[in-house]
Amino acid sequence: MKIVVLDGFAANPGDLSWEGMKALGECTIYDRTAPEEVVERAAGAEVLLTNKVIISADHLAALPELKYIGVLATGYNVVDTAAAKERGIIVTNIPAYSTASVSQIVFAHILNICQQVQHHSQEVHKGRWVNSQDFCFWDTPLMELRGKRIGLVGLGHTGYNTARIAIGFGMQVCAYTSKSHFQLPPEIKKMELDELFSECDIISLHCPLTPETKEMVNAKRLALMKPTAILINTGRGPLINEQDLADALNNGQIYAAGVDVLSCEPPRADNPLLTAKNCYITPHIAWATAEARERLMHIAINNLQAFINGKPENVVNK
Repeated sequence: MKIVVLDGFAANPGDLSWEGMKALGECTIYDRTAPEEVVERAAGAEVLLTNKVIISADHLAALPELKYIGVLATGYNVVDTAAAKERGIIVTNIPAYSTASVSQIVFAHILNICQQVQHHSQEVHKGRWVNSQDFCFWDTPLMELRGKRIGLVGLGHTGYNTARIAIGFGMQVCAYTSKSHFQLPPEIKKMELDELFSECDIISLHCPLTPETKEMVNAKRLALMKPTAILINTGRGPLINEQDLADALNNGQIYAAGVDVLSCEPPRADNPLLTAKNCYITPHIAWATAEARERLMHIAINNLQAFINGKPENVVNK
């Protein structure tokens, strides 16, 4: 069986092993693949693995031997799943591998904003504490999380895990979710979306990107938020209209934002969030802890083994 990995570097830049995958067939691994290289590199492959390389209907038509596509991520919008289904090609994803890591970076952003950890550390290294007249100093607002209200947009694996951490901080947890009141624990209050944005101190996005959720955070919804509110996005970049968010931050309409994802990655130099006031950006690293990537690799191998055994798992185009 010929296996081709189109962009393996992000999941495994060299600190993990591909041996489990290589044991399942003749395996060729590329660090990165440009769009124009896909057909040439995938020619003759029965199995194709991709993280962010797009696999279109035209690609599928040019790859008659292809039987299986494994997406090395939870989101699988990089593959034309409908076209794959028409051709009898199984598409799988990697669910719930990074739940703990993503929830962790949600609070890394929240705590950095509330305590201004990065800023004050930099000021200490500049000598401000050495030269201070007092035993301490701070020059930004500092916020305690206890009693604050966090609003979660989406309550899947990551949303629930984030809720548990928030409860540990003594926060009030609210959620916009398709689940009924009866499916929620008593510590989580269900709200409508606009109510969530208007009443919560922190909004954290945990929903998938769909035509309905694209740019759900826009000027109209940002106008509902408190001037002290914080927006966190570790979901998908296009959930936010980035110009509208930049305007809201620069105008003091909301206090701060912490984002791990942008609408285009890597971002263009003119992305308005790169210069927006109180906007803290990490380069899509929520999923990238060693532990999460080890789980990803393990599930990817198991997915392919299950397909080989005739009992495919984590299929997204049934």
